[in-house]
Amino acid sequence: MKIDQRVRPLMAAVLGVAMTFGAAQAADIQLKASHQWPGGKGDVRDEMVQLIARHMQEAKTGVEIQIYPGASLFKPKEQWGAITKGKLDITAFPLSYAGGRHAEFNLTLMPGLVKSHDHARRLNKSEFMQRIKKIMDEQGVMVLADTWLAGGFVSTKQCILVPDDVKGMKFRAAGKAFEQMLQAAGASITSMPSSEIYSGLQTGVLDGALTSSSSLVSYRIYEQVKCLTAPGENALWVMYEPILMSKSSFAKLSAEQQAELMKAGEMAEEYAYKASVEADKKLVEAYKNAGVQVVEMSAEQAAMWRKIADVSSYKAFADDVKGGKELLDMALSVD
Repeated sequence: MKIDQRVRPLMAAVLGVAMTFGAAQAADIQLKASHQWPGGKGDVRDEMVQLIARHMQEAKTGVEIQIYPGASLFKPKEQWGAITKGKLDITAFPLSYAGGRHAEFNLTLMPGLVKSHDHARRLNKSEFMQRIKKIMDEQGVMVLADTWLAGGFVSTKQCILVPDDVKGMKFRAAGKAFEQMLQAAGASITSMPSSEIYSGLQTGVLDGALTSSSSLVSYRIYEQVKCLTAPGENALWVMYEPILMSKSSFAKLSAEQQAELMKAGEMAEEYAYKASVEADKKLVEAYKNAGVQVVEMSAEQAAMWRKIADVSSYKAFADDVKGGKELLDMALSVD
């Protein structure tokens, strides 16, 4: 069939657009992001991942991030293995969950180590954190956003202020160091991710728990407890919960896509710093509104806990972890 010469330029133009569109479609990349917290409930970690996904979409990068909240893709502790193997692209992950594989990570949840949200920011730039990130790098993992969240004690019995208050109680501590400290204070330990605390308290498996301000609200734990020890001015519990990415997944992106993703990570980190401070305030409000008694530790009470931690979790880390004393001293040197 002969084609009219006047039609050829139009057909060529249409074909060119179709080819360009097809190439653009083929260049699109979908990344999987996973975490254990409820989606769309205002949890800081979910919001960070949502912020990164929105930025990549709004910047028209060709990168789509599919988010799987509520441990719907991987169980909480399984995310580390998945991201090191490249089976998962992005995760919001409490790093001490991988402390069983890399004992150094337990130092990112150590009683009284982090004194405030501003102190946490200074730690991010320290040689201590560079050592931690070097281990992650060697495992094929990179950090998109540094995040530290404060937390507190909750109890179905009496308020937790001094070490004697936990004697005989069944506790979820999150992290080996806090488990060691609580055991030294006379509590028995039941390990579980924060997503299981509610049912643990509801069924009597737990009498108390320690976790982040954001988790204490997003999991509605106020429905199951009588007292909250809020972080306040003397928080014992501050945990590193970064946004991580598989290096192999990052390497598949173009230079422009990588730059936009790192920009999104910086935005998420700044958001998290402000939101983590706000999360402590929202925690107190939520628990008071639910009729839960709210208390805060004094400096003297916090010092009592730290004294027990010194001879339990701090000593164990220095004694049992290769290079542990040096790494601990490095972290403690950051004012």
